[in-house]
Formats: sequence, C-alpha cells, structure tokens
Amino acid sequence: MWFTPEASSEYVACMEDVLDQYKRSYDPKYPQIYFDERLKQLIEERRNGYPSKPGHKECFDYEYKRHGVRNLNVFYEPLTGKRYVRITGRHTMIDFAQNMKWLVDVLYPEATLIRVVMDNLGVHKVASLYEAFPPEETQRIRRKLEFHFTPKHGSWLNMAEIELSVFSRKLKQHISNEENLIAEVDAIVKVRNNSKMIINWQFRTKDGRGKLKQLYPPISS
Repeated sequence: MWFTPEASSEYVACMEDVLDQYKRSYDPKYPQIYFDERLKQLIEERRNGYPSKPGHKECFDYEYKRHGVRNLNVFYEPLTGKRYVRITGRHTMIDFAQNMKWLVDVLYPEATLIRVVMDNLGVHKVASLYEAFPPEETQRIRRKLEFHFTPKHGSWLNMAEIELSVFSRKLKQHISNEENLIAEVDAIVKVRNNSKMIINWQFRTKDGRGKLKQLYPPISS
C-alpha cells in the first residue's frame, strides 16, 4: 500500500475516526449505523438447469434473460445485531438521500443523532440531500445525521461490507424479478435479526497504529 504523505495522513485520520466509533457503548438515542450498498442482477433462466447434488454444484444453462439490476442498501447496527435492507432501482444522489430519510424517519425516528459509517463515494454526501429535498427538509434530516467516512482503499473498515458479503453468499445466483429478490432478502434479514447475528470485530486503533505504522507521518521535534 503506497500513498503520498498527504494521502497517508488522510488515510490514518479517517481510519482512526471510524475505529473510534467501534469504541462507543450502546445508546439508543445515538445509534451507530454502518451503511453499504451492492448491485444484484435480476436474471431469468431461459432453460432449466441442473439442481445440486452430493459432489456437484447447481448448474445453469448459458442462456438467460437479464432484467436489469437492483441496489441492495444495507444498514447494520452492530451493537444490537440488527440489519435492515432497502432495495432501490438505481444508485444515484436521489436514492442515497431517500435512504438517509428512511433511516431517520422509519428506522430510528426517536434517535437524537445517528452516527453513520460508510464509504466515501461520490453520492455519499450532504449535497445529495439538497438534490432530493427542499432546504428545510434537508436541514431537518441533516441535523439527525453524523457522517463518518472510511478512507480511500479502506472500505474493509466498514462492517456493512461484511454483512453484504453474507447476503451475496446466501442469495440465489439467479433471481428473475424484484418481488422474488425482496422476499429472499427479507427472509435472510429475519433469520439474522432473530438470531441477533453480530460481527466479531477485532481490529482496533492500536492494531491500526501497529500494522499500518508506515502510513503515519514522522513527528519532527
């Protein structure tokens, strides 16, 4: 991993800020939410494949019909073992803004402030709220949110990315329509939430300072 001195400082600053969120204790008025998103293709089989059997994986015919993609938006609260998934047709500033409004108004309406950890992508910014809502509504939503961004090339610091990888493994490879996708996602969410499945996060600030010490600028006397 090679960075310019400026990029190194930016990386460690973002990393330590995100890892500071992992130190916080549970407070329902100040929930910690990890947000990430991933595309899922909708694919319809043109011919029946072959089901899996001992020693052989499920096989699909090479012919299929593509029905576009859907975006899986995952909100994960590690201290309660709860996750929520909102499915959208696109990945735009408007969609991100609607996701944040859903987080504030539907998932955590009683929260005083919601701390959101996410990747530093182009649409992940306050400007997206202004793109979607009038200024007064934007300010109402913005005042309930506190954004914390993972560093560039550091999305692995976001636990929602791990949660999304679980969904990728559990979802069927070929799902033909949005209705079936919603049903499958809801079933996975229900099982994991009822079991209070949590991620055993081990990487702490002291680990980052040790393993990534080459990124820390030298301190001059």
